[in-house]
Amino acid sequence: MTAVGLTPLLPGVLSSEARAASADRAGDFALVRDGVAVDVFVDAADDAAVVRAAGDLQADVERVGGVRPALRHTLPERAAGLVVVGTIGASDVVDRLVAQGRLDVSRVKGRWEASVTQVVDRPLPGVDRALVIAGSDRRGTVYGVYDTSERIGVSPWYWWADVPVEHRDTVTVPAGPLKRYEPSVRYRGVFVNDEQNLTTWSHRTQEPDKNIGPRTYERIFELLLRLKANYLWPAMHPYSDFFNKHRENPELAERYGIVVGSSHPEALLRNGVHEWAPWAEEHRGADGSVPVYDYTVNPGVISDYWRARARQNAAYESSWTLGMRGLHDSALETKYATTIPEKVAVMNDIIADQRRILAEEVGAAAEPQIFIPYKEVLELYNAGVRVPEDVTLIWPDDNHGNMRQLPDAAERARAGGNGIYYHLSYWGRPRSYLWLDTTQLAKVWQELRRVYEHGADRMWIFNVGDVKSIETGLSFCMDMAWDVDRWHADDVEDFLAEWAGRQFGRRHAREIAEIRTKYYRLAAERRPEFIDRGIFSVVHHGDEAGRRLAAYDRLLERARAVGAKVPEAYRDAFFELVEYPVHGAYLMNLKYYWADRNALAVRQGRGAGTNRFADLAHAAHAEELAITQRYNTQVAGGKWDGIVNPYPSQIPKAPGRPTVTRLPRQETSGLGVAAEGNETGTARPLSFSSYSRDRRFVDVFNTGFLAVDWAAEASHPWVVLSAAGGSLTEQTRLWVGIDWARVPEGAWDATVTVSGAGQRIEVPLRVRNDGERARRRARGFVEAHGYVSIDAVHADRRVARGGARWRTVRGLGRRTAAVEAVPSTAAAVTGDFATRAPELRYRVRFTGTGTFPVTVFRLPSLDERGHRRLALALDDQPVTVLSGQAVATGNRGDAWARNVEEGVEKLTATVTVTEPGEHVLRLFMADPAIAVDQIVIDTGGLPTAYLAPPESYHSVFRPEPAAVEGVDTPDV
Repeated sequence: MTAVGLTPLLPGVLSSEARAASADRAGDFALVRDGVAVDVFVDAADDAAVVRAAGDLQADVERVGGVRPALRHTLPERAAGLVVVGTIGASDVVDRLVAQGRLDVSRVKGRWEASVTQVVDRPLPGVDRALVIAGSDRRGTVYGVYDTSERIGVSPWYWWADVPVEHRDTVTVPAGPLKRYEPSVRYRGVFVNDEQNLTTWSHRTQEPDKNIGPRTYERIFELLLRLKANYLWPAMHPYSDFFNKHRENPELAERYGIVVGSSHPEALLRNGVHEWAPWAEEHRGADGSVPVYDYTVNPGVISDYWRARARQNAAYESSWTLGMRGLHDSALETKYATTIPEKVAVMNDIIADQRRILAEEVGAAAEPQIFIPYKEVLELYNAGVRVPEDVTLIWPDDNHGNMRQLPDAAERARAGGNGIYYHLSYWGRPRSYLWLDTTQLAKVWQELRRVYEHGADRMWIFNVGDVKSIETGLSFCMDMAWDVDRWHADDVEDFLAEWAGRQFGRRHAREIAEIRTKYYRLAAERRPEFIDRGIFSVVHHGDEAGRRLAAYDRLLERARAVGAKVPEAYRDAFFELVEYPVHGAYLMNLKYYWADRNALAVRQGRGAGTNRFADLAHAAHAEELAITQRYNTQVAGGKWDGIVNPYPSQIPKAPGRPTVTRLPRQETSGLGVAAEGNETGTARPLSFSSYSRDRRFVDVFNTGFLAVDWAAEASHPWVVLSAAGGSLTEQTRLWVGIDWARVPEGAWDATVTVSGAGQRIEVPLRVRNDGERARRRARGFVEAHGYVSIDAVHADRRVARGGARWRTVRGLGRRTAAVEAVPSTAAAVTGDFATRAPELRYRVRFTGTGTFPVTVFRLPSLDERGHRRLALALDDQPVTVLSGQAVATGNRGDAWARNVEEGVEKLTATVTVTEPGEHVLRLFMADPAIAVDQIVIDTGGLPTAYLAPPESYHSVFRPEPAAVEGVDTPDV
C-alpha cells in the first residue's frame, strides 16, 4: 500500500500525487477515460437515500473528470464498464452477484452500515466489467458511495471548507475489494448548537426567508454522510427556526438517511423555545389561564403536546429523547415536587407517560430511545430514576471535554446500551468557547477511548456549534466513532498528517500537522476564548506571556510559509482550516499581552512606552477584526458571510477590545529599569545556574517622552549583554546571559549597571557555576533558582503493577505529551502503593534540605460516583494521597471552574529532604485514567506565575537550555 501512496485513514484512499501516478495501473477500474464516463446504475426500488447518493457519485465523478456519468435505473444491453450501486436485499443485481458467489459480502451482509466495493468481471449479460458498491443496509451503501468519492479525490469538506477537487482526465479506483466493516459506535452525530453565526450566514446566503431551513440542512446532511455520520440534533435556539417548522426538514432527513433526534431539553422532538408558547396559548385552562411547562401542574396538556409530535414524525427514522428539563435548556420545574425523592418520582411518571405515547403513536419503530442525565437530571438519575432497560443512557461531559460519569457494570449490561454527549464547542459556565476548534485531539482521544472502554458505544453526539471552525476536530471524532482502534496514544498527530494530506496533498501534510499540534498545545494552556487580563505573567520565567506569544508568532510564520506554497486553488481552504485559527488565536492573546504590558508600564512609571503598548493592543484587536472580515467577505468570494464572528450579539462573546491607559505627552525624559522577576525595580536578583544556562531580561525604559541616552555595563567579563546602550524614546529589552566557559566555579554575585539621565541603577545577579564536570555527571533533574520543574513524561523509570501502567499520550497537555494511568477500567488502589500501584520515578538532585511543596499538574478528569486521586512520596518516605476535583459543579470561581479554565488541576503536597543530593520522587496511580502533565517542587524561589517554569536541567531529557524566548518591545 505504501508503495502506491495509499493512506490508511480510509483503506484505498489515494493522495493526489499517488492518484496521478497510478491512473492507468493494471486492474484499476476506470470511471472516466478518453472523455467518456461509465454509467452509474441504481435500482429505482432501492432506498431513496441510496438513489440520492448515487446522484452525488455522478456529480463527484464530474467534479474530478469533467464528464458527467449517466445515472441509470435500467440495465444497459451492452457496456464495457458499469458502476452498480445497491443494497443487499433491495437490489436484484447485487443479490444475484451474492448468490452466484461473485461478490464477497462476508462480514458485510447482515451487519450495521457495512459495505463492500469490488470490481466484478462479466457481472451481467453484455457488461464486461462492473464496479459494484454494495451495502448491508441503506447507509452502508451510501457510505460505500462516498468512500468511492474520497478515493477519487473529493474531500468530505469540498463544500464546507472549499477543499478543491483536482481535475484528472483519467479517473480510476483500485479494483479492490474494499470493505468497510460495521462501526465501533452505532449512532454517530452532531448537535448544531449556539448557532447564531450559522443562522446569520444561512439567512444571508442560503435562505433569506428562513433562519436555517432545508437548503442549509441539505448541506449538513451531506457533510454528515460523507464523514460517515448518521445522526443529528438540529439547531434549537430562539434565533433559529425550529426543525419541524419546515416540514421539508424531516422529509429531507429521511431521504438522506439521517436519524434526527433532539437534545436534552427537547423531549420527544419538541422544541420548547418555539413550540410550547403557541401550544399553551391554544390550550388554555378552563379559567382562561395559560398552562406552564411543569408536569406537576399540567401533565395532560404536556402529554398531548408530546403526543402530537410523535404522531407527526412517526413515519421517519428518529431518535426519541425521554425525560424532561425546563424550557430552553433550563432546570426541571416541579412546583409540587420540591425534594429530590419527589422529583425522582415525577421523572419516573414522565418517562412512563412518554413510553406509552411512543408505543401508541410510533410502535416498534420508536427506537432508539435515549435518556440524557444532563446537569441536574444526573443528580436525579443517581438518586433513583428508573430508566427502562431498552433505553440508551447518554452520558454527558462537563461541557468542557471531561466526562462526568461513566456506566458501571450494571449499566453496561442494559439492552439499550450507553452513549455520550460531548462538547467541542460550548456556551455557558465558567466560560464559553464557540469561536475556534481548540480542544486538543489527544484530549478527545483520551476521553473517547475511556468511554468506549466503559461500554459507551451505542451513540456519540458531539456539540459542534456553528459547524464551521470545528472541521478538524469533527473529522477526528467521526473517524474514532467509526473505528475506535484506528488511532493510539502515540499517533494522534498522524491523524492530523493524514487528514491534512487529504485536504492539501502530502507535500505539506506533516508540516500542517505539526502546526495544528502546536496550536492545540497553546490552546491547552489557555483557550483563546478564555484569555483575560493578568492571566500570564509578564515578569517571571523570561516573560512567560511573551514566550507564549513568541511561540504563536513562530507558528503563524510557519502557517503563512506553507500557505504561500500551496497552489492558488487551495488558498481559501488553507486560510479556513489552518491560517485563520492560528492567526485569530494569536491575536486574541496578543492584544491582552500588550494590554497587560500597558498596565504594568503604568505601575512602573513609563512614559511614551505606555502609549506604545496601548497602541499595540488596539492594533492587534483591529487586525483580528480585519482577518475575520476577510473570512466573511473575501474568502471563497464571500461565500461565508457571517459564519465566523467571535462576538455574536446574543451569546457570550470571546474577549473583546481590552481597556488600556494612555498618558498625555509631556516634554520630559528619564531613565527607568525593571529586571525580570520584579514588577518594578530590581530588588529580586537575576538568577543564573550552570545547569539550566538561562538568559534573563532587563527592561530599560523612558519615564518621559523625549529621547534619553543610556548605557549598560557588567561587573564581570563573563556577564554577557545583548546591547551596551543607545538612545530610546520608549523602551528596550536588554538580555543578560553568562559565558559559562569563563565563569570560575562557585557562587558569585555580580551586577549590571544601567546609566542615563543622571542615574545609575544596579541590577543584582546571583550566579552559581558547579562546573562542566558536575553538569555532565549529574543524574536526574537538578534544582536551580529555588525550584525543580519536571515534564511528567520524562520519568527515569516506570513500574507497572496490578495489571495497570503509566503510558505516554503524545500531544496531550501543556507540553509535548502527558502520562496517563491505564487501563481506564483498572481497579483503584487505596493502600500499599509501593507494592500495588503503577509508579513513575524521577531522580531529583537537591542542593539543600527542608520541607518543600510539590505541585502535580494533572489534566482534569471527573468521576461523580468515584474519586480522582494519585499519590506521591520521596524515596521510601510515607506516601501522600492527593485528591482532585471529581465533580463538575457548573459554577464560576470554584475548583472545577478553575480547572476548566486553566486546563490543569494543581494538586499540592510536601516532601522532606533531609540530605542534599540525589533523591527519587515517586508518583503512584490511585484511580485509573488520571493524566499528569508536569511536576514542580518549590525549594524556596518559585515565583507566582500561571505556567510551570521551563523544565529543569536533566542530562538526558533537558541537556540544553530550555527555550526562553521573549517578545522584545519595539525601539522607536
